[in-house]
Amino acid sequence: MAKIFCVANQKGGVGKTTTTVNLAAGLAQVGQRVLMIDLDPQGNATMGSGVDKRQLELTVYDVLLESATIEEARVTSQKLVDAGCSYDVLGANRELAGAEVELVDVERREKRLRQAIAEVASQYDFVLIDCPPSLSMLTLNGLCCAHGVIVPMQCEYFALEGLTDLVNTIKQVHANLNKELAIIGLLRVMFDPRITLQLQVSEQLKLHFGNKVFNTVIPRNVRLAEAPSYGVPGVVFDPASKGAQAFVAFAAEMVERIKFM
Repeated sequence: MAKIFCVANQKGGVGKTTTTVNLAAGLAQVGQRVLMIDLDPQGNATMGSGVDKRQLELTVYDVLLESATIEEARVTSQKLVDAGCSYDVLGANRELAGAEVELVDVERREKRLRQAIAEVASQYDFVLIDCPPSLSMLTLNGLCCAHGVIVPMQCEYFALEGLTDLVNTIKQVHANLNKELAIIGLLRVMFDPRITLQLQVSEQLKLHFGNKVFNTVIPRNVRLAEAPSYGVPGVVFDPASKGAQAFVAFAAEMVERIKFM
């Protein structure tokens, strides 16, 4: 049965989408069956997985409104198949922004995604959900169906403040909607060991969160930043880059970590 993880942080620009697509590709590379769900109306995780969001006939929007199943809406990028690390994509585009309004008055609105995933959970080892940078109905749908949250964060002062808000949100969802939800781990991203402040914040994280901080650190890497413009994860774009190798190591760490869940 699949382990379902949200990649979430209420602060924007911290590398959530980069983390989601590269972790999906890294997990696929080490032999895991992966479904990546894009819950952000910008559709960046969709495009970054080699899928053109403008060409999609069915998206996560249709799944949330129960006019399509995940089996009907999922796609696989030929680019990823050719690279030998393919995963299924439940894509998103601008239509998804309208789902916020349309879900307001419907029954079980925060559990629509949970029910849809339940139908295909046996087909995957991991389901990764890329959440938008806000606590919206879309993010709530992701949190309600997840076993845990992966929090990518930069080692900067304001990131610590945003983390406090996210921890409180997760506690509320855990108490009221999803008893399984917990923080799986904090992933340090865009890390530059030459910057003293980043080293200090990294030490603070390890001090306060202990083994909740992943051992793997994702370095600041230009090849990861370039990859989306080619429509592939950095793990595929330049497998030899430090960023790509870090994400493959992170995927291996994730596989080990879930053995103890």
